[in-house]
Amino acid sequence: MQSPDGDIIDCVHISKQPAFDHPFLKDHKIQMRPDFHPEGLFEDNKVSESKERSKPLTQLWHVNGKCPEDTVPIRRTKEDDVLRASSVKRYGRKKHRTIPKPRSADPDLINQSVAYVEGDKYYGAKATINVWEPKIQQPNEFSLSQLWILGGSFGEDLNSIEAGWQLVKTMGSVLPNSLSCVWQSDAYQATGCYNLLCSGFIQVNSEIAMGASISPISAFRNAQYDISILIWKDPKEGHWWMQFGNDYVLGYWPSFLFSYLADSASMIEWGGEVVNSEPDGQHTSTQMGSGHFPEEGFGKASYFRNIQVVDSSNNLKAPKGIGTFTEQSNCYDVQTGSNGDWGHYFYYGGPGKNPNCQ
Repeated sequence: MQSPDGDIIDCVHISKQPAFDHPFLKDHKIQMRPDFHPEGLFEDNKVSESKERSKPLTQLWHVNGKCPEDTVPIRRTKEDDVLRASSVKRYGRKKHRTIPKPRSADPDLINQSVAYVEGDKYYGAKATINVWEPKIQQPNEFSLSQLWILGGSFGEDLNSIEAGWQLVKTMGSVLPNSLSCVWQSDAYQATGCYNLLCSGFIQVNSEIAMGASISPISAFRNAQYDISILIWKDPKEGHWWMQFGNDYVLGYWPSFLFSYLADSASMIEWGGEVVNSEPDGQHTSTQMGSGHFPEEGFGKASYFRNIQVVDSSNNLKAPKGIGTFTEQSNCYDVQTGSNGDWGHYFYYGGPGKNPNCQ
């Protein structure tokens, strides 16, 4: 299928997807659906705090059709995608990220504004994430909004599963805002993969393409659009499953890909992240979220709402002891809250470089 944004989506037989390039998946039998689904889902169709409904969205390529059963949609790799990688070996992998304080944050490389919980065993997380189109300053910079499922220590053995939306600037253009997921099991050193670019994540859904653009996008003081992401560990098989919206169970990461996450997660994060590649200590003007600070509120700032965690009984529940972290609050910030409509939520983001953020 040709997407209006220029992407080409190939419908690939489910057994021929890149996941099965992994040596441990040679004889793997595909699990077409999870054995268990988390109970206690927060009602997603309640009105927002502005008394307007946040609107659902889909993927742009759907205007020209969908893939048949027993296939999975795979976004065809472009020259820009390969050129964006620092090397052929690093293609499809994520750059090393810094970790919230008191761990070794590096404000000159990656900036985050996140809410997080730690100190318990977590078996998944959920959030509804506002979708925007932030401005990206430099090629090879990106702005993303996602949730992180984390296990292990923040040295050489961190495990993570990450999913949400991201916008990337290449040498030639800004790629459309796309649905993305990542896994890795060694603190971003050698393992792991974006979307379906290499082995690991097994997709079972024929309607949603990882890495393909999502549409429409929220507009300042106008209609707001958001996506729901749920990741949880199936209590029977132990695989980590991902769901998009209320209707699309996309696929899973087999538990043997991980060390610490083979059991459970020890930390959950929700929020935004940007890469700052400006030289000489200058700050990028790449925006996070909507490009507006959280205090501006609904219709202006970007948000996460209905944030939840999955407990050992496979129940979704409100997180306890939510903390927040941001490297430079004059560049990007985060503010939490809770109410009856949105449960636990937060606004986050900012413009990057400005008179108070140099």
